[in-house]
Amino acid sequence: MSAALQMTAFGLALLSTLFLLLATCTDCWMVNADDSLEVSHKCRGLWRECVTNMQDGVRTCDQYDSILADHPVKIVVTRTLLITADLLAGLALATLLLGLDCIKFLKEEPHVKLKMCFGAGVILSIGSILGLVGSVWYAVDVYVERAMLVSHNIFLGVHYDFGWSCWLGMAGSTGCFVASILLTCCLH
Repeated sequence: MSAALQMTAFGLALLSTLFLLLATCTDCWMVNADDSLEVSHKCRGLWRECVTNMQDGVRTCDQYDSILADHPVKIVVTRTLLITADLLAGLALATLLLGLDCIKFLKEEPHVKLKMCFGAGVILSIGSILGLVGSVWYAVDVYVERAMLVSHNIFLGVHYDFGWSCWLGMAGSTGCFVASILLTCCLH
């Protein structure tokens, strides 16, 4: 039972970490939510803004000036939290991989391997909380920005909604959190 639970947690942690990495690297955190008559599809991400022409499929992207330039707080905070979550999830995966019963590393020390799995669960939970806070922070800021414009009857030409990268960050963080629960609570 323990080996099956470890493998389930490892598979979930691996998939969720990939989701977090994809969310950090992709550029569709905000997507235009205007009517269907738009001729272009606009996405804003943590690193750049892209526009895709709907008629011919040509995509152009503008990189943000610099990582150190003055950016909105939501971008800086989300970048920081997601990069930290990615690093912690990667560290947790490496620790968990060495702590799995099916790996021959420290085979004669099962209690050490169990502690490694528990430690990986703790690291994964911290990373998942950081990733979830970053993703939700960004989503709430997008919602508040849109609500403020709507409540003041201001139309700037483009209204943004949550993009698939934002949802991917939330899904990856939630998956990492579930894997950490499996490793910390269910294994002991």
